[in-house]
Amino acid sequence: MNNKNIKLVIITFLITIILFIGCTKSTISKDSSSESITLTDMLGRTIGMDTNAEKIVAIGPGALRLYCYIDSADKVVGIEQIEKDHLTGRPYALANESLKDLEVIGPGGPNNSPDAEKLLSVKPDVIFSMYAYDKAAVDELQAKTGIPVVALSYGKVSTFDPAVYDSLEIIGKVMGKENRASEVINFMKECHDDLNNRTKDLEEDEKSNSYIGALSYKGSHGIESTYGDYSLFKAINAKNVVDEIGKTGSLMIDKEKLIEWNPDKIFIDYGGLNLVKDDYSKNPDFYNTLSAFKNGELYSQLPYNFYHTNIGTAMADAYYLGKVLYPDSFKDIEPEEKADEIYKFLLGKQVYKKMAEDFGEFGKILMN
Repeated sequence: MNNKNIKLVIITFLITIILFIGCTKSTISKDSSSESITLTDMLGRTIGMDTNAEKIVAIGPGALRLYCYIDSADKVVGIEQIEKDHLTGRPYALANESLKDLEVIGPGGPNNSPDAEKLLSVKPDVIFSMYAYDKAAVDELQAKTGIPVVALSYGKVSTFDPAVYDSLEIIGKVMGKENRASEVINFMKECHDDLNNRTKDLEEDEKSNSYIGALSYKGSHGIESTYGDYSLFKAINAKNVVDEIGKTGSLMIDKEKLIEWNPDKIFIDYGGLNLVKDDYSKNPDFYNTLSAFKNGELYSQLPYNFYHTNIGTAMADAYYLGKVLYPDSFKDIEPEEKADEIYKFLLGKQVYKKMAEDFGEFGKILMN
C-alpha cells in the first residue's frame, strides 16, 4: 500500500471516529431529558422515576396549588371533586379555569382517602400527594397504582415555611423545572425579607396593638376566632395582642378578653365577616365598647385558608396589613397592585379583581 492510500485510510478512520463520537453525544443529550432520577420526598421516602412527567395529578389539600406555581395546568389529567365544587377563593383555580373540566379522580378533602382506581383511570406519570400524614398509606397507594407517589408538605405555618420551599423544589425536580422552582422560592423569600426589612427597626411605641378575627378554621367563625403567633403579623413584626396568652395556632377566645385587650386596630377576615355582622346586629353594645369599632379602625383581610393555604393571597394580605399598620414604611406599596404582582408571578394571571368581587376589597369595614 503506497503512502497515498495509507493517508486515505487514516483520514477515513478519523472521520468515522468523529462521526461516532458526535452521534454518541447526541444520543446522550436526548436521553438525559428523560433520565431516571432518585429523590427524597417530604416523608423521607426515596423514590425513583423518570424526569419531565407529561401527565400529573395532585391530590390532597393544597397539592394542586403548589404544582400550579411551578408548571403548566395543561399537564394535569384529573382533579378531585372538592376542586370542582368550590371555585371561589382559590387563585390557582381562577387562573386555570380549564381545571374544572377535568375528570374526577376522587372526592378530595382532608378526611377522605385517595381513590386508587380512579387515579389509575387517567394514567398519570406521577402523583403529587398532600395526604402525607401516614407514610404507610402513601406507600400503599404507590403499590396499588404502580405510579410514583411524591409526598409534599406545607409545614407548620405554610406562608414562608421552609417545608413549602422544599416541596416546590421537589416538584421542580420531578417536572424538569428546577429553574422555575428556584425563581418561585426566591420570590417568596424576597417578599418575606422585604416585609421584615420595612418593619424590623420600628420602635415598640410606633406599633399599634392589633388583632385579627373571624379567621376560618375547618369552617367560618366569628370575631372570637383568631391565631396566636400569627404568621402574617410576624412577617411585618406587628404587635399581636393575642400573643400574651402564650399559645400558638388557631384559637377561640372569650369575647370579653377582646374588651380587656381593646386593640387599636382590628382586622376581620372576609371569610367570617358575615358572622361578625350578624353578631354585631344582635349585640352592638359589646362591639361599640371597642376602640377600633368606635374609631373606625376596622380593616379587611382576604381569606386565604381554602383547601389549605393560598400562599399568594396570604402574601398579598401581609403587604396590606403592613400598609395599614405602618403607612410610612409601605408608602410605595399599593396593596391591590402588589396582590396582582404576586398572583401574576405565581400563576401567570392577575386575579385580585375576581377575589375582590367574590369577597371584598382591601379597605376599611363598615358595620352599618
